[in-house]
Amino acid sequence: MRKCLALILILLSFTAKAQIKLPAFFADGMVLQQKKQVKIWGTAPAGKRIYLSTSWDRKRYHAQADSAGKWLVKVATPSAGGPYQIHISGAGKVSITNILIGEVWLCSGQSNMDIPLKGYPNTPILNANDILMDAPDDGLRLFHVGLRTSAQPQTDVKGNWQAADAASAQTFSAVGYQFARFIHQHLKVPVGIIQATWAGSAIEAWMDKQLVADVLKDSLATDKSLSNAEHRTPGNIYNGMIAPLMGYSMAGVIWYQGEQNRFNYYSYPALQTAMVTAWRKGWESGDWPFYYVQIAPMRYPVLQQTLAPRMREAQLKITQTLANSGVAIAIDAGEEHNIHPANKTIIARRLAYWALGANYQKKGITYKNPRFDTLVVDKDTARVKFADAPNGLTTFGKNITQFEIAGSDKVFYPATAVLRANTVNVHSDSVKHPVAIRYAFKDWATGELYSTDGLPVSSFRTDNW
Repeated sequence: MRKCLALILILLSFTAKAQIKLPAFFADGMVLQQKKQVKIWGTAPAGKRIYLSTSWDRKRYHAQADSAGKWLVKVATPSAGGPYQIHISGAGKVSITNILIGEVWLCSGQSNMDIPLKGYPNTPILNANDILMDAPDDGLRLFHVGLRTSAQPQTDVKGNWQAADAASAQTFSAVGYQFARFIHQHLKVPVGIIQATWAGSAIEAWMDKQLVADVLKDSLATDKSLSNAEHRTPGNIYNGMIAPLMGYSMAGVIWYQGEQNRFNYYSYPALQTAMVTAWRKGWESGDWPFYYVQIAPMRYPVLQQTLAPRMREAQLKITQTLANSGVAIAIDAGEEHNIHPANKTIIARRLAYWALGANYQKKGITYKNPRFDTLVVDKDTARVKFADAPNGLTTFGKNITQFEIAGSDKVFYPATAVLRANTVNVHSDSVKHPVAIRYAFKDWATGELYSTDGLPVSSFRTDNW
């Protein structure tokens, strides 16, 4: 009797191992990217023929598991709609139900992207309860990737798809959720948002370890953004939370990270460009859009005060080397003594401006921030001109207090500034022959200059001292 029972258990174990297995994100309630050849993959017994059918067009696809048991099919998705089903057979049967077709985005980064709508302990999100009152919407689906690090690339993650409601949204990224909701509201199609975040993480942890070494070279040994912590070790988060997702078709990525990398701000443009280039290659989906947030102002310890403005400067440079990218400026959205500003709605909106205006080509939505263009010195006055401000600039009634001016002695003095259309005239009685100006180029500052559409001018400097 015992021998029979043991045999039955062995057979049951073998049968369980022999069945079709799918990564966690191919599951009930998922959202697939519309009008694409999307990849569906999993495992089955080696050599087994796998059949997959889709309810939206009643087509049947097939694949064969390789010697390692891996199989993959490419499925044509229609325009947005649903719910639909996918049925898979060949080594048992698996059905995926309640599938929506629409737009899929990934939100990633460190704590300012990670912080959920309910906030962190004693760290609130502005208007969270009001936002949650409007949350219930089956057309908006959320997938939160569980924390995991690994020394080697993994093939699966922990998580499940949930329809947006007060309970699911409360524990989801405040920026990611609101961004997805704005996209959903404007496009009127289903939206899926995948969250892969880790508070306090360094960008190097989100990249392949060898890629980090290739970018940093000798400076890797002195990189102060890294530590023995698992979320600050090159490759660790990439292997555990990004590599398994690669191939899941999506529209693009939003990214909020950089506070941890202020210690090596000078390497950040190269690191970010390399990371996104490698992600795009891994996804095999072309140059999908990458929209990111410039870190917000805050008062840092004295010995770190020069790092934050230089990090913001470094982040601005990324759009010069990275195609199809855009930056959301947060110079007016910081808090003096809080690295996690409460107003995440303004950040989500500015990311959504980029997606709607640049990616989805929605007319009438401005997404580019006004930026420094030229400096012309006229006697004792520096005339600063700005680009991407076709309707001029405004302060919305504020005085301009954030400009500084310096002569050849490289000593900066507070300056008076007067706005004229898209030009600011900067002057100080202490500087007779201006050479350089700076605007809000400090760890803690509050933006005062905007386009008439309400998009702020980033902190900047004209010197390299």
